[in-house]
Amino acid sequence: MSSPRLTFFCELEAEPLQALLTEQILARLAALKASISLGLLDLSPKRAACVRSLNQAGIPVTAWLLLPKEQGYWLNVANAPQALDFYDRFKAWTESENLQWAGVGLDIEPDIRELSALASNWPRQIPKLFGRLFWGRRVQRARQLYNQLVTRIHADGYLAEAYQFPFIADERHAHTTLLQRLAGLVDLRVDREVWMIYTSFFRPYGAGILASYAPEAQAIALGVTGGGVEAPGIPKPAPLSWDELARDLRLAWHWCNDLYIFSLEGCVQQGFLERLENFVWDAPLLLPQASRLQVDGWRRSVWSGLWLVERLFLLIGGAAAGILLWKSVQYWRQRRRR
Repeated sequence: MSSPRLTFFCELEAEPLQALLTEQILARLAALKASISLGLLDLSPKRAACVRSLNQAGIPVTAWLLLPKEQGYWLNVANAPQALDFYDRFKAWTESENLQWAGVGLDIEPDIRELSALASNWPRQIPKLFGRLFWGRRVQRARQLYNQLVTRIHADGYLAEAYQFPFIADERHAHTTLLQRLAGLVDLRVDREVWMIYTSFFRPYGAGILASYAPEAQAIALGVTGGGVEAPGIPKPAPLSWDELARDLRLAWHWCNDLYIFSLEGCVQQGFLERLENFVWDAPLLLPQASRLQVDGWRRSVWSGLWLVERLFLLIGGAAAGILLWKSVQYWRQRRRR
C-alpha cells in the first residue's frame, strides 16, 4: 500500500532533544521512512551530536533556521540580514561538526515579540500596523535578501523549503501584498512550500479549512500535537487528539503526498508514533463538503476585501497626490500673476 512522505518538526532545546532521540524512537522513525525538520535553537555540540545520531540512523534531517527571540525568532521582513548572518554561522558549524542535511527550512512568520504585544494589548499596536501600510519597499528589499539566501542554499547543494501560513495563497489570488506588509511576511519561491494548516487553531472549522486549502498546496503541515515555543501572552490550543490527527492525515493525503506533523515531541508524548506504524491510510474518508464550501465562501470574501483595501489605499494616495499637485499649480500661477 502506498503512503505519503512524512516529516516531523522538532523544536526542542539540546538536552531534551538528546533525551527524546532514543534508539527506540530512531527505529520507529526509520520504520516510517520519516524525515525530521530540526529547529536550530542553538548551534551547540549537543545538538550536533543529535544530528549525527539521526544521520547514522539514515533519517533525513532538514535544518530549520531559527533566530534568537530578541531578533524575532521566526524569519520575517524585519530580520532578513540577521537570517543571512545566521546561515553563515550555520555553515561553519555544519562543516566543523561534519553534519549532513537534506535541506534548509525557512520559517516565515511574524516577529514573536510583536505577536506577544498584540496578544497582551492589541489596541496599542494599531498605529504601528497602520504605518506598515507603507512598507512596500521594505517588503521588496526583504524579499531580495531572502532570495539571495535561497540562492546561497542552492549553491551549497541543499534544497530550500519555506514554512508559510496558507493565507499567502489568498494574497496571491487577490494580487496584493497587504497581509505581508501588516504581518511582516515574505512571499518566497523555493523548492518546496509547506503550508502550516494547523487545525487545532481553528476548531470547529479545522477540517473545512484544511479541505479548502489542501487542493492548492504543494506540501502540508498538520498539528499541533504538542510542544512548540513559549511566548508571553500567546495562548496555545489543546493538542490534537489521535482521532483529529488521523482525520487530518487522511484528508491532507487525499490531495498531497508530502505531509509534515508538528511536532515529533508531541507525537512521542501522546504515543502517536506507534499508531502511525500500522496506520491505515486508505480507510474510507468522508470529505467535509459543507464546511469546505463555507470556508471557500469566506476566502472569496477575503480576496475581495484585500483587493478593495489595496486599491482603495492606492486611490486615496493618488487623490492626495493629485490635490497636492493641483494646489502647487495654483500657487505658482498666482505667483506669476504678481
